[in-house]
Amino acid sequence: MKVTLIGAGAWGTAMAAQAARYLKDGDVCLWSRSKDQLADIEKSGENRSYLPGIEIPKNIALENNFLVAIKRLSVNDLLVIATPMSALSETIAQVLKIAEHPLNIIWLCKGLEPATALLPHQVVEREDQLHSHGISHSYGALSGPSFASEVGSGMPCALTIASTSANLCAVAQAAFHHGNMRIYSSDDLIGVELGGAIKNVLAIAAGIGDGLDLGLNARAAVLTRGLAEMMRLVKAAGGRSETCMGLTGVGDLILTATGDLSRNRRVGLELAAGKSLAEILTGLGHVAEGVLCAAAVGDLAKRLGVEMPITAMMGEVLSGRLSPQEALKKLMGRDPKIET
Repeated sequence: MKVTLIGAGAWGTAMAAQAARYLKDGDVCLWSRSKDQLADIEKSGENRSYLPGIEIPKNIALENNFLVAIKRLSVNDLLVIATPMSALSETIAQVLKIAEHPLNIIWLCKGLEPATALLPHQVVEREDQLHSHGISHSYGALSGPSFASEVGSGMPCALTIASTSANLCAVAQAAFHHGNMRIYSSDDLIGVELGGAIKNVLAIAAGIGDGLDLGLNARAAVLTRGLAEMMRLVKAAGGRSETCMGLTGVGDLILTATGDLSRNRRVGLELAAGKSLAEILTGLGHVAEGVLCAAAVGDLAKRLGVEMPITAMMGEVLSGRLSPQEALKKLMGRDPKIET
């Protein structure tokens, strides 16, 4: 089978490396719009811009021509969109405009579209209605607890492919379920995507707590009550709350809220240290999806009538309306509640 990955950031490069270790020479294609980036990868053997120190398999085909990267795929192959959430709409529209036969398409991004509070699959559905030309493509999301540097190094990892198409799940597993990577399947696309979006916001909250030196008790409370918020919203949105107890919910939440490689946790730590959000994002150099989707998660919760106090406070902090200390005071001052 052939696999094309659109986007040569850290995550796209890591997943290209995972597939290329087990597929034939040239079967995996990594696309980037930057010829200079691809030339540097070919010369140095690593993606020094996004995944420094990780050796990239030499059997990956590096491609700058978008049309070529898409046209190489047949109906049994896999297209992976490895862009940030902010580029999903534009990228899937480009794909659909040039696709001449059904494709298996998955995305790696996590979050909601800021302006609309749409989940990734809803963004894709919108673009599909505009650009698919009557061709019926298969769609899905690949998500779960994963740092790109560890995946790129071939360390153990477990992810979930979510789709209503059992065939698409099987294709994604054929591409990536090898060696130290396990790929589970699910048909709960809403639950998987919302878990991946909300955990980033909660990771910022956990980072703030750690940065303010509130203690391990506080971190446990944030993660537990944050998970309850996640489950409420998933159920209200039409997903299954039990999905939140799996890899793409509690698994990804634990990793992102506690791991030192987490960009979202780092945002929280630096907010607690008194840095401005603009200063933090400039120094980060990579996308922290929790910053981009916090307000959208809050908007979705309001629309569905779901109470999410931790998420709401993170929206206030990230917008500059509250300081971390003020948000903490408001959360701790809430009335007593029944836990479940």
